[in-house]
Amino acid sequence: MNTTYIFGHKNPDTDSVCSAIALSYLKNQLGMKTEPRVLGHLNNETKYILDYFKIDEPKYLNDVKLQIRDIDYGKGHMCNLNQSLFEVVYYLKYHHLSTIPVVNDKKKFQGLLSMKDITAELINWDANKIDTSYQNIINTIQGQEILKIDDEIQGNVLVASYRSTTFINDVELKKDDILILGDRHSIIEYAVNFGVKLIIITGNNEIKESHLEIARKNKVNIIRTNLRTFNVVKIIGMCNYAKTLMYSDNIVSFQETDFVKDFIESANKLRYKVFPVLNNKKECLGVIQLSDTINKHKKQVILVDHNEKEQSAEGLEEAEIVEIVDHHKIGTIGTREPINFRNMPVGCTSSIIYMLFKENRISIPKNIAGIMLGSIISDTLLFRSPTTTETDKEIAYNLSNLVEIDIEDFAHDMFKYGSSLKDKTVEDILFTDFKTFNLDNIKIGVGQINTVDIEELDNMKDELNILMEDFVIEQNYNLIMLFATDIIREGSYVYYNEKAREIIENAFNMENLYQGCFIPEIISRKKQIIPNIVNVLEEK
Repeated sequence: MNTTYIFGHKNPDTDSVCSAIALSYLKNQLGMKTEPRVLGHLNNETKYILDYFKIDEPKYLNDVKLQIRDIDYGKGHMCNLNQSLFEVVYYLKYHHLSTIPVVNDKKKFQGLLSMKDITAELINWDANKIDTSYQNIINTIQGQEILKIDDEIQGNVLVASYRSTTFINDVELKKDDILILGDRHSIIEYAVNFGVKLIIITGNNEIKESHLEIARKNKVNIIRTNLRTFNVVKIIGMCNYAKTLMYSDNIVSFQETDFVKDFIESANKLRYKVFPVLNNKKECLGVIQLSDTINKHKKQVILVDHNEKEQSAEGLEEAEIVEIVDHHKIGTIGTREPINFRNMPVGCTSSIIYMLFKENRISIPKNIAGIMLGSIISDTLLFRSPTTTETDKEIAYNLSNLVEIDIEDFAHDMFKYGSSLKDKTVEDILFTDFKTFNLDNIKIGVGQINTVDIEELDNMKDELNILMEDFVIEQNYNLIMLFATDIIREGSYVYYNEKAREIIENAFNMENLYQGCFIPEIISRKKQIIPNIVNVLEEK
């Protein structure tokens, strides 16, 4: 069963993280195999909640792009350095491959061996060269072990094709000769007395016991085969090690983590058809070719707390969205097939997930109930946000009874810990909870943080303003703003790039706006900030 990833939006807030964890628990109880993931660093508030209820932070998910591991490539296709060319040819034919990776005993990649190179070797083979093992020769020529002295056999092939007297008188033997012959006993006697490397007796002929004794004394290897001399000579070259023909220069390889899109682009530019797939230890996993990319297994994902493509994981178009649970407006994400899409006008995604628990009659563990409660408190700003519904309040109090904690006390500690700006850079502050919106040709970026001490942020406003002005130019934004929401005062302080000044003044009926100006009763990005800004832009 493949794992389905459940995650919220980029720059995750408490609701997106806790909802992913809670929904993953629910789905697993219902028989699915899921994992919660996050698309960015967790803020202090979320960390406080997870730590309080002793739940591990979800792993980071960089993207959901299609990777080589997600396709049916030729896993396990490889040959050993010391396998015979004979074995490799049959393997290539059986698996319809033209090229195969060559590995050592630890599966470390050494090079490539192609059918084209083996064929060329058969045509142009220099019969003098044999570099292989005793066993490879037996396997290749259907031989029988008569006398084995050496595991490794290296030498020059010699065929006894002359009359015995001519051969004995005119042929000068060498210690590394590999002699192929039939029942030429006088030549066999000549060869064992000299001490050649190997004698191959063809036609299933016998060897005299006296000759065998001499061969044993002089360390001569002997193999017998029922093949004829002509057949043995024809295929003897196929017993050579695979490493004798492999090539290892300028080889392009890929890893399972590489993106399929990048592989296709590279493969189309290169003349090769087959590429080795390696891991980061240079161990071979198999081979991949362009035709393998037809059989794809897209990553399955469930989205929570968002349904805008711009806010989701990179490569979402290459994944399969199987479900969405959200409480925002319908966004830009589309699917090819019908899916479960639970979208409700409540203040928090965790409120919807609570309903899913009840509908499926799955009990909620205390730690899951705790993070869902923290999620509702965070997203509704302790029920002060205009997005809050009576449903959110009812669910929050049910969860608090289950967890046995006081909502007000827990919320106070949670907001105090989460709103601290200690050790945070202006980049952290602006982008911790930053969302991008597009209206026609206008690109808008809105960050939001909670604070109980605006002086910390006000001391950084000059640095923050420089960051904003640089960011809109570098990233092609039109408007960018940061709302620092004070839950106690029930309003937000606003910081912005200069081009956004007039838009903000008109959106919130402000005069003489300045950096860090307080806007009363504005605390919800979804219900107040974005709708007001959109209304002003649409009137222009």
